[in-house]
Amino acid sequence: MDGSTNGAHGRHGAPRGNGWGAVGKVGSSFRASVPGRNGTNGTNGSSKIRGYSAWHLFQHGLSNAEWPRNWREHDLADSYDVVIIGGGVHGLATAYYLAVNHGITNVAVLEKAYIGSGGSGRNTAILRSNYLTPEGVRFYDRSVKLYEHLAADLNFNVMFSQRGHMTLAHNDSSLRTMRWRAEVNKAQGVDSDVIGPDKIKELVPYMDTSSYARYPILGALYHPPGGIVRHDAVVWGYARGADLHGVHIHQKTKVTGIDVVGGRVTGVQTDRGRISAPVVVNCTAGWSTLISDMAGVEMPVQTFPLQAAVTEPVKPFLDTVVVSGTLHVYVSQTDRGELVFGASVDPFASYSNRASLEFTEGLGGHVLELMPSLSKMRLLRQWAGLCDMTPDYSPIMGPTDVDGFYVDVGWGTYGFKAGPVSGEAMAACVADGRPPEIISAFGLDRFADGRLVGEKGAAAVGH
Repeated sequence: MDGSTNGAHGRHGAPRGNGWGAVGKVGSSFRASVPGRNGTNGTNGSSKIRGYSAWHLFQHGLSNAEWPRNWREHDLADSYDVVIIGGGVHGLATAYYLAVNHGITNVAVLEKAYIGSGGSGRNTAILRSNYLTPEGVRFYDRSVKLYEHLAADLNFNVMFSQRGHMTLAHNDSSLRTMRWRAEVNKAQGVDSDVIGPDKIKELVPYMDTSSYARYPILGALYHPPGGIVRHDAVVWGYARGADLHGVHIHQKTKVTGIDVVGGRVTGVQTDRGRISAPVVVNCTAGWSTLISDMAGVEMPVQTFPLQAAVTEPVKPFLDTVVVSGTLHVYVSQTDRGELVFGASVDPFASYSNRASLEFTEGLGGHVLELMPSLSKMRLLRQWAGLCDMTPDYSPIMGPTDVDGFYVDVGWGTYGFKAGPVSGEAMAACVADGRPPEIISAFGLDRFADGRLVGEKGAAAVGH
């Protein structure tokens, strides 16, 4: 850590000195530096993204030329207007929307491995907006709306399939929570309702909805707009779009320190050299507390492994995403026919990415309690990722006590769902110098003020 790093002082989330107004002034200066980087015009969304239309494919086939790289390599510059730490969907989306929505293109995204190698490449790619709090429902609904036209915006097929999302209730308590969530969802204009076992059987014929099941299904919260997406395609699409608008993406570049002088960020230290920057955004998952500690910002976050698994491909039979919080399992089927399973986070905090036999045994038992006919299927592989959990299961977004240091962290098991809206909101936060209304409830200061946004009741599975 750089010797000039200072600790954060005072209450989290309340910028010191001239605060947001000062940051907003810097944000205004960004716009003046828009034109002319990396051979692009850098204008607000006017750059033409390379096409993958049938005509372009045909033309390219005739030319026999090599395909251009989707994003380019650059030398590390001495300074940037904004440095984003983390090359996952949140970091890349923030960079993309900074360029497209605000004309801020002198931006670097630093990734210690390769883009999408963290949580963005290790999740189960389920999207939904049927959360428990009005703040959460509005936020994730905006993300679903952005996902709906993301392929067109990025000119990149992200394979978003809105096939419906179903959360099962096996007891009266769960059913009561489903009805609560359904009413909150409806009040926010989100399509969500409680359905009975007959409708569940119609949607998922292979599920045991009989009264003889060990965990009888009393009902479910059904959310038609939910679905799945191809997570690596989302990452690649944002990287391609950001690169085309002038953003520098630096893979294999590890941040080793954050320079803070007089309560303000001045730059970052990396294993490739120092970068001067007035704004640094922490968009990491799994290591978010370690990065924030470099700036002297403490966060109430614990990191837990989350494991998942995938089967061999079979003929498509499962259209809907199925979740059981009681059994700690969720399952969906990809377009290739594989069943993708997830469960709750491991019961202990660690930074381990290793899969375990205990997870496989528990997962197999719970899946077969829901769908006994899957007993002959074979698991193809399993993996683990890291989840940063906050006390109220909601993210931490916005400015911190250190001027110029922003965070977009603490996503628990919800991070990939929120990629587009988080990028859009964090870009607005950096450009305008204050959090937009849609993330105003998720500031770091809420923990000191007791304004928690409790989303544990909407967790996909128990935590």
